[in-house]
Amino acid sequence: MSQKITVIRGDGIGPEIMDATIHVLDAMGLGLTYEEADAGLAALEKHGELLPAATLESIQRNKVALKSPLTTPVGEGFSSINVALRRHFDLYANVRPAKSYPNTLARFPGEVDLITVRENTEGAYIGEGQELSEDGATATLLQKVTRKGSERIVRYAFELARSTGRKKVTVVHKANILKTTSGLFLKVAREVAAEYPEIECSEMIVDNACMQLVMRPEQFEILVTTNLFGDIISDLCAGLIGGLGLTPGANIGHDVAIFEAVHGTAPDIAGQGKANPGALLLGAAQMLDHMGMPEQGERLRQAMVATLDAKDSLTADLGGTGSTMDYARAIASRL
Repeated sequence: MSQKITVIRGDGIGPEIMDATIHVLDAMGLGLTYEEADAGLAALEKHGELLPAATLESIQRNKVALKSPLTTPVGEGFSSINVALRRHFDLYANVRPAKSYPNTLARFPGEVDLITVRENTEGAYIGEGQELSEDGATATLLQKVTRKGSERIVRYAFELARSTGRKKVTVVHKANILKTTSGLFLKVAREVAAEYPEIECSEMIVDNACMQLVMRPEQFEILVTTNLFGDIISDLCAGLIGGLGLTPGANIGHDVAIFEAVHGTAPDIAGQGKANPGALLLGAAQMLDHMGMPEQGERLRQAMVATLDAKDSLTADLGGTGSTMDYARAIASRL
């Protein structure tokens, strides 16, 4: 049964890694079809705006989108296109797996297999209520955390643990200092955790969590936290496994989901066939999981692992001499 997904090719290396990812998806014979939509610099050049209404309509119609990295020009429109997409579709859960793969720059080979679940629509990261005094000497920012936002993200983390067979969720907070915002988040997390007695729930202050992640990452399975803390922690986790080139991300709402590579557009190597499509391929695997095809998602991941293990046609950042499409073809050949 065919399913159409919205494809946003992105800027910089975006079109190259998207071509590579679609090549692999097509090789899987899943019957997917693609509706291309524009955002970022490509949209600005073609339509005069960074995020056209037609793109939003396509995502809403298809419910699933696969997105390459985008550029938000300084001084133009949104502070962030990604934030605009999350808020427009209420994509409240940002889900970023971090797993050690063979023949990468992973700091703990074979020991990291965790998921950061980050609240995506509120908190300090959103940048609400930013003010600068007239004399430029004082800056303020509103940080808002709600019971609704806290409950649904923590519940998502526990449901994810249940559905994937994971046994532990760590609630990351700063309630010892941020008594109201982190305090509310922790209070709600405890209430939700009580509904999942089969899953171990631990609590960890965010600074200690960062230290523990770089010392003993194997102790974590799923971490759930607020927006700004999650942004920082998920990049820390990317460093543990060798960088953002191996880190996918999912932005999940009630009826719409957007899957992406979380790295940047790398304009310095754009068009040269040097880009590693791994993060977007892993984002596509997350997409297949979400679409009710977890076996196919795992099939894609295993083909990628086999290619890394064989050191076949790897891109330069992985120590090889292959091009973006060489690497994709090698993965496709192992499906």
